[in-house]
Amino acid sequence: MQRTSWWSRPKPPKNLHSLEHLKYLHYLLNKNQTITENNKSLIVEAFRSMSEILIWGDQNDSSVFEFFLEKNMFTFFLNILQQNAGNYVCVQLLQTLNIVFENLHNETSLYYMLSNNHVNEVICHKFDFSDEEVMAYYISFLKTLSLRLNEHTIHFFYNEHTDDFALYTEAIKFFNHSESMVRIAVRTLTLNVYKVDDAAMLRFIRDKTGAPYFSNLTWFIAQHVRYIDTCVRSDVNHQQRGRLRDLVAEHLDYMHYINDILMLENKMLNEMLIDHLLHRLFFPLYIRSLAEGIPGDNDNENNLISSVVALFLLSQVFLILHNGVLISKLTDVILNNNLEAMKMPNEQIAGCNGIMEQPESIEALLSSERLKSNQKTRRQKRPNYRNIAAGLKPSLAGSDEDNDNGDKSPESSDQITSLDQLPVGISEKELLSNQANSTQDTSSNHTTTSNESGSDKRCSRPFLDNIYSALNCTDNDYSALFALCLIYAMLENKGIDPPSKKILEFEVDSPDSSVESETSYSLWLKERLLRIISKSVKKDSRIRLATVHLSAKLLNRLGMSNDECILLPSHVSSLEQSKLNSMTNLHRYVKEEEILLDLFEDEHRTSSRKPLNVEYLMMDSSLLLYPTGTPLTGIDFIKRLPCGESEQARRAIGVFLIIRNLWMLSRKEVETQLPLTREQDCINEDDKLDLNNSDLIACTVVKKDERNRRFLVVDLYQIILVKPDNKRLGWGVVKFAGYLQDVEVSNDPDDSRSLKVTIHRTSGQRQVPLLMASFIFDDHIRCMAAKQRLTKGRMRARHLKLQRIAALVDLPENSIDDPFSSSYLLNSPAPHKPQQQFRVFASPSTSTGGRTNGVGGPDAKSNTPTARVYPLLKRPGHAASRIGSLGLPTTASPTTTTQSNNPQSSADNQQTKQVQDAAAAESKDESDDVVTKTDMELSHPSSAGGIIGEGS
Repeated sequence: MQRTSWWSRPKPPKNLHSLEHLKYLHYLLNKNQTITENNKSLIVEAFRSMSEILIWGDQNDSSVFEFFLEKNMFTFFLNILQQNAGNYVCVQLLQTLNIVFENLHNETSLYYMLSNNHVNEVICHKFDFSDEEVMAYYISFLKTLSLRLNEHTIHFFYNEHTDDFALYTEAIKFFNHSESMVRIAVRTLTLNVYKVDDAAMLRFIRDKTGAPYFSNLTWFIAQHVRYIDTCVRSDVNHQQRGRLRDLVAEHLDYMHYINDILMLENKMLNEMLIDHLLHRLFFPLYIRSLAEGIPGDNDNENNLISSVVALFLLSQVFLILHNGVLISKLTDVILNNNLEAMKMPNEQIAGCNGIMEQPESIEALLSSERLKSNQKTRRQKRPNYRNIAAGLKPSLAGSDEDNDNGDKSPESSDQITSLDQLPVGISEKELLSNQANSTQDTSSNHTTTSNESGSDKRCSRPFLDNIYSALNCTDNDYSALFALCLIYAMLENKGIDPPSKKILEFEVDSPDSSVESETSYSLWLKERLLRIISKSVKKDSRIRLATVHLSAKLLNRLGMSNDECILLPSHVSSLEQSKLNSMTNLHRYVKEEEILLDLFEDEHRTSSRKPLNVEYLMMDSSLLLYPTGTPLTGIDFIKRLPCGESEQARRAIGVFLIIRNLWMLSRKEVETQLPLTREQDCINEDDKLDLNNSDLIACTVVKKDERNRRFLVVDLYQIILVKPDNKRLGWGVVKFAGYLQDVEVSNDPDDSRSLKVTIHRTSGQRQVPLLMASFIFDDHIRCMAAKQRLTKGRMRARHLKLQRIAALVDLPENSIDDPFSSSYLLNSPAPHKPQQQFRVFASPSTSTGGRTNGVGGPDAKSNTPTARVYPLLKRPGHAASRIGSLGLPTTASPTTTTQSNNPQSSADNQQTKQVQDAAAAESKDESDDVVTKTDMELSHPSSAGGIIGEGS
């Protein structure tokens, strides 16, 4: 035990994490209950130490919390708060409580801390929230408490008898705080509260706080939307992109927050939230702006936004929200109702201007609700959200409380006041009945006027008509892109009921008919999609690639049914004409553009690996700005207009690939021509190659930290560096493989035997090259030969691929002249079907004892699968030095011994030697020519080299 005397205080124990240390802290706080400038630091340090001891005791010693509860040490926190000791002490106190509640794992310890209602007193304390540090720790403390809520701990915060829930009511006052961190914390807290399954608590939220919170929430979202519209109207020169990006991101956060609430499937909250969203936000602002908000017109009287912004925001709504009730009502108004159908009878919504007025603050509304709750008598019926409509029935109007206010009962009158004059339960039912009556009137009118034209039928759907009118693309695709995104989002949304989706997808006159009617919105939509595609292939078209992508995606969705094309013959003809026009646009680029091959392969690779994601597309705020053609804005290429000849060529390639893919899908054709280079046809690292009769050049590859001896092989499309395989004679292991078309070669000014070789990556997005090294050869003659081979091989590889692109766009084969056609001879008459030059094994393999013939002999076939490769360009006579002079292993092996005993193999060796002698004389006259010629004798299957043109 600690010994104390009257003239000295106890000394702190050596073990800081112990019950004795907590007792020592209790002594200090008990002696310093009044805060002064002298003991302020001491109290702050005591709070910090107390948090460490409580967390340690929670995990190791239960007596710590027993002592804490026995001495009621929480009163020290409250006593200090009441003294207004300053923000310095308050910050440490909030930090201590936050750390303790965040790290408690024992439920008993948690119940100790939550008992006696001390936590609620801390929550209700009036802190100085002008201090950012106090605000941050306070809201973090509330969020930490909300993470501890469950069916048991909720009773420590919600008092059903006093009808008070301080944790929730104090937090939602900061839902629109200027700091984003505070707003996010409030949203997290409310979601944690809504997740708790406690009927009494949820009734309190619905009856007391639901209307004030949701009305303020929807109003501030509406104000936020107006800020977005103002920013779009004023930012003509793209100078406020940063602010616009933040505003759009905040709107996305609001939509995801609303979706999180709806996904909890709490019927009481969902009904109230949906009604506030529909009648205070979506109907009066988003949807009405489709008909009345015109870009460039500032309608201050109705507080509407431009139709472009409305399309953009509605696309986000349909992409994020999937609640069936909310989405079905939104879709029903867009597809079937007009402006008159949105107006409630008897001015129940008090007009659009009344809806758009700012409600009272949450604090004022909560105070009025608390006052009304105290004034209610015990015999009054508890307000029930579901019984509001029932309270207006004549059967209930005869009670002794319903005649004080005309025909309205006090119960309904109070509820309407709490909802800021928005009778949620009534408006929803009457809206449905009004829509049903409108639908019946429309159907009856359609029956009596069955001979009306399709345009008369579409006049009853002004919102959908305006969406489709945005698809006209008269000057550009500014509004068309958002209209396409909205239609796509509505088609993909799971909350839309089947009848509404049928209107969008395939509207027919009768259930048994499979032919689209002339008034079908699906037919109307397909025609506009085809019109966008046809305009995109015109010269100087101002339609962006994203719009073409989305149009093709929608046309594929609407034009295919059970893998069968259901487009009309006229539609198919229009699509085919667009395809031909896109091919014609590429003709001049194939003949003139030097970088067409790189652009073509990069565009095809990008479209294949990264298909258009509409949800990510609608997160980009730069789409709201008027389309620009300069790349200096940093906007992605598919989201802006092309700039310069190269980008014009890239756009033409992208349009061609999109339309060609759509055409092949409609005809159920399989892709056989793209990509130009297939990975399965290429040689990869660690592959085993049969290099007999291969034209090799020995060199030393010098990188930054490496120096390796390799052999250079120039294939038809690839440059390959191999290392001899010590286990198999005449074979090599691939150590590097790259594409010839990406090779860049230059002489080393300091060394005539050296070449600087750079092989760029195929993708143009990466600046780091695939290989950057110096190739050092044995002499300058081999160096010059290697440079010429690489240079001409690069040009030849690019030329062959350009020929394949020309074939794709229906250019004749002789439209592109081959400057090396006289000097390059392939191994087969058909350039596009070359013979194989050597065998490739993807994995190492050892010979079995069953076969002992030569490597390339007819009996040396292996069961290992071989990869199809393009031929190496060979020179006569160079195959003579394929083993000994090039440094490949010449040691005897069982394979070569067996081969020497074979008479047929010996004859082949003699024949090969004769050919080699003749080729050596020929090579003297052609030392400057590195062009490959076909050696018909060496290509015989019985030759020792075993050229695999027929053997494989």
